[in-house]
Amino acid sequence: MNLDPYLPLAIVLSSALPGVLIFLLGEESHWQRTLLNMFGALLKIVLVGWMIWGVFHGHVYESRLTLMPGLELVLSADALSVLFVALSTVLWLVTTIYAIGYLEHSPNRSRFFGFFSLCVSATVGIALAGNLMTFVVFYEILTLATYPLVAHRGTPDADHGAKVYLAYTMSGGVLLFVGAVWLQTLVGQLAFTQGGLLGAAPEALHGQFIVIFFLLLAGLGVKAALVPLHGWLPQAMVAPAPVSALLHAVAVVKAGAFGIVRVVYDVYGVEFAHDLGLLTVLGVLAATTIIYGSVKALSQDGLKKRLAYSTVSQVSYIALGASVLGPIATIGGLVHLVHQGIMKITLFFCAGNYAETLGVHKVSEMNGVGRRMPWTTLAFTVGALGMIGIPPVAGFVTKWYLGLGAASAGAYWVIGVLLVSSLLNAAYFLPILYRAWFRPPPEHWPKEPVLSKRLETAPSLLWPPVVTALLAVVAGLLAAAPFSPLEWATLIAEREYGR
Repeated sequence: MNLDPYLPLAIVLSSALPGVLIFLLGEESHWQRTLLNMFGALLKIVLVGWMIWGVFHGHVYESRLTLMPGLELVLSADALSVLFVALSTVLWLVTTIYAIGYLEHSPNRSRFFGFFSLCVSATVGIALAGNLMTFVVFYEILTLATYPLVAHRGTPDADHGAKVYLAYTMSGGVLLFVGAVWLQTLVGQLAFTQGGLLGAAPEALHGQFIVIFFLLLAGLGVKAALVPLHGWLPQAMVAPAPVSALLHAVAVVKAGAFGIVRVVYDVYGVEFAHDLGLLTVLGVLAATTIIYGSVKALSQDGLKKRLAYSTVSQVSYIALGASVLGPIATIGGLVHLVHQGIMKITLFFCAGNYAETLGVHKVSEMNGVGRRMPWTTLAFTVGALGMIGIPPVAGFVTKWYLGLGAASAGAYWVIGVLLVSSLLNAAYFLPILYRAWFRPPPEHWPKEPVLSKRLETAPSLLWPPVVTALLAVVAGLLAAAPFSPLEWATLIAEREYGR
């Protein structure tokens, strides 16, 4: 029996079905909830590993469901979808372990982990979407699944942040839907196709294609936090640390950035988008967002808000890579999809550890925290240095390839953006590291640590950031190894440019 047509659907359901079962559990069902969470996460890793091997060897995985004539939900696997689904799957496992420890004494855990699983299912659906309409469906499911996570604490600030998030993302979803429907009425089915599918369309449609691109970019730019559509992201920092990690490294902002990549490369085609002048607009928006986010991060005393504005800046490297015509810049943008996720989830895990263990929420409260929590602070240091672009952490690989790609394409202004961004990254991260390692600690922390007698915090909180920090270093040191994110991004770029 050939199971290939069922594999994409099985990957989506491997977290969706446990999520539905978790909703049915009582709050006291800790072990059952943990078992379902871990079973779904581990099963998904096995299935995705199977898919990676198959895609590399030319297998075709595609699940289809016809809803009505002219409208099909399609889940399929290509090299680009595998890159994103692998990131989501690995980081979901780590985040699940972290969330179990972080929320051990929190109310409404079954509700939280139910929506948590649905959120990852929607993200995987976005990654495996085989056409634009399927992408739109899962994009909206992701919005609905993450709203309760942002509002989880139930405080006035959480309710406000969740409403702002919902208003932004639903508005973006409407624009994306309108653009997708308009485009489908012009050219028919919008299957994602390497090299794009619009280049052969009549020239009379080019004007409409330009307008539609801006609709799609606006709809995707909300979740990707492109300026000026980024306002929801700092507001959403009222969510628990595992949710913040999920929003920034795995799900929402990555879904928007991934969607931009899909539209540029597999709907329009990068060369056709360049001929229409669309890449220039995308590049300007990305560069503006990179600089703006970094400048705003400088003035934030709240640690999670500083990290949020850092995300606004850093995720736009993906769009910047997509805006430069040429395979080398494409490699830089695509590999940053993975590298930024690993580094940023490390930083948010560490921020959650400081808050949960010591009651430290602000940069100004971090004096001497490295002496009290050395392993957490070492992981934070690795993530921060990677964001600045210091080797051998993975962030250096991203900036190196973006710079090489810009030089090879003659887009030297991109190199200037990267240099300014790196200086600003250093300006808002290095003072944190100086405080953490070299300033004397206070006599009393805002919260007395009581979580562990042997370790600096609970094991389920400590090991996830240590592991992801190690992954960030390994991804940099072994960038040229087979099946590394860089090698996989190179494979994608070669196929997109037909080389």
